[in-house]
Amino acid sequence: MSTNQNERVENQAVFEENYIDENIIADKSSKTREFIKKFLKRKTAVAAFVVMVFLLIIAIIGPSLAPYDPSAYDYDNILAPPSAEHWFGTDQFGQDIFSRILAGAPLTLGVSLSSVVVGAVLGTVLGLLAGYYGGWIEMLVMRGADVLFSFPDILLAIAIVALLGPGIINVFIAVAVFTVPSFARMMRSATLAVKGSLYVEVSRSLGCKDGRILFLHIFPGTIQSLIVNFTMRIGSAIMAASSLSFLGFGANVTDPEWGAMLSMSRSYLSTAPHMVYLPGLVIFVTVLAFNLFGDGLRDTLDPKIK
Repeated sequence: MSTNQNERVENQAVFEENYIDENIIADKSSKTREFIKKFLKRKTAVAAFVVMVFLLIIAIIGPSLAPYDPSAYDYDNILAPPSAEHWFGTDQFGQDIFSRILAGAPLTLGVSLSSVVVGAVLGTVLGLLAGYYGGWIEMLVMRGADVLFSFPDILLAIAIVALLGPGIINVFIAVAVFTVPSFARMMRSATLAVKGSLYVEVSRSLGCKDGRILFLHIFPGTIQSLIVNFTMRIGSAIMAASSLSFLGFGANVTDPEWGAMLSMSRSYLSTAPHMVYLPGLVIFVTVLAFNLFGDGLRDTLDPKIK
């Protein structure tokens, strides 16, 4: 083959490679625009997304914006109602409730998000292995998930914390444990749906190793389901973490954790209801925002819904 022919072949190969790359990028860009267009039609989900982003920003910079020291006592303003000076009022020690809510945001949201991340990683790996290999691995993973599913989430979390002892770290472990089975079952179903795809069969016939097939070919096809389940599990994790702190199993009652604040204020429901209503309202809005965003994300990614 002459030098000119070699150059033409090389140029053709480079052209085809660039052409394919451009098509892949264009296809991804088109799908992204379509997703954003569909998502923006769901006004409730968009509003929930805005609230969710705002809460995450508060969790990052909120403590530095607190107008008062969340642990400072002011015995001249004990059980003060909401006012211009104290927007959410004060508690039985004169501590500013608004400042304590801002200071507690990293603790409540941090424990919930990190526990869901850990549960999602463990559940995803177990679900991929169960769906891909089947056999005794699938039986072991699914029967274990069935056992955990037989208990309500909060009851299972209480049992785990009762065994490990109270503390915010043990709350993190408990929430992560009851998060695992939902991801394992979901990822198993998604893996079974993707495992029979043509490109997976081609990869297997070319001699690709199981690890490469699992994480480079099957896993990308399950990401949509993973993202939706992740966003919807965060609300459950926040409720569980706050409930455990409310029951005295989580954060110390003196810490500015939202559930612990509710636990401390329940004795003052008749004399200072703002101590209960305002932290409870923050928990309610946070859980609702994550759940509505998850619903909107699921509907947007569902090809059957226009």
